[in-house]
Amino acid sequence: MPGNQGGQFAPMEADAAWQEHRKLMDAAWARADEKLIKGLHEFQRTELAAEPFARNVLFYPFSGPDALTATICFPESSTYDLVALEPAGSLPSADELQKKNLGEYLAGIRTTVASELGKSFFVTREMDRQFRGQITDGLLVPVLLLLVRTEHTVLGFKYVRLDEHGQIVDRPGNAHVEAKHANKGFVIEFREDGDKSIHRLYYLSLNLDNNHLAGNTGFQQWGKAMPPHTTLLKATSYMTHHDEFSTIRGMVIDYSAAIFQDDSGVPYHFFTPDKWNVQLYGEYTKPYGSFSWLEQPDLRKAYVAGGVKPLSLRLGYGFGKVTSNLLLAKRLPGQNQ
Repeated sequence: MPGNQGGQFAPMEADAAWQEHRKLMDAAWARADEKLIKGLHEFQRTELAAEPFARNVLFYPFSGPDALTATICFPESSTYDLVALEPAGSLPSADELQKKNLGEYLAGIRTTVASELGKSFFVTREMDRQFRGQITDGLLVPVLLLLVRTEHTVLGFKYVRLDEHGQIVDRPGNAHVEAKHANKGFVIEFREDGDKSIHRLYYLSLNLDNNHLAGNTGFQQWGKAMPPHTTLLKATSYMTHHDEFSTIRGMVIDYSAAIFQDDSGVPYHFFTPDKWNVQLYGEYTKPYGSFSWLEQPDLRKAYVAGGVKPLSLRLGYGFGKVTSNLLLAKRLPGQNQ
């Protein structure tokens, strides 16, 4: 997308590499709009716009840099809290970019969002290759890219971290943090171009398995203090199906006012009818590909029982190859932990 006239990046737009990048990104975005983004917008309007649910803080563990799904599905949330293993990263300056081979760098940037635009999710093994210095040093660049391309104006950002008391505090760039759990991240303030509403997106880099969370008192306190929120879980590699992720699974079940997920999120049997009102969408048989052994017979039985709403979009694993499934669970009144 063209920068501001006279801006420090404007001279680069005369480069053939940038012009090619713009053409290819526009084409990729047009395909994603047709296959994914329009469907997400429609689903949001029909299923996710209810008050006060629509205005909840959004908590998105195992998110990677997926600002696209978060902001499209929950456009009225004032705050988005993304948490994943990948490093937070930094934003290169114009001077730093001028020292790079622009064609190679921009080609790399295209690959960082290719799976999201082409498959609806970020592939873990690809993120391991891309966001640890090979293309970028973390997730800040792709998050900014996705925010701006989804019609938001970035007002500013800061490097932050989560301290041992569960408080978000400033940090000096990528300087080393003298703490067992660095919990490095960033916060971006941005404006929705349509209604001019102001939002903040926080990203925290940390390991969500039980061994790491056991000593991460800062994150545990932060989770307990989070205001009423909706949790989003998508293409998580079925982490919360395993005992070594029972702590984050418990936090999601105990603290969420609502949970929106595909079948890779919290196993269905945790949504007991005495605490949750559950709506199912789409079709479910068993997980796609290498995850097929994590089939949930009780979830399949619930789909057969009826009351399932159709799902016109494809999302998550098996995108474009098999039918998709979604679950929206809202905690019943008086059932907060």
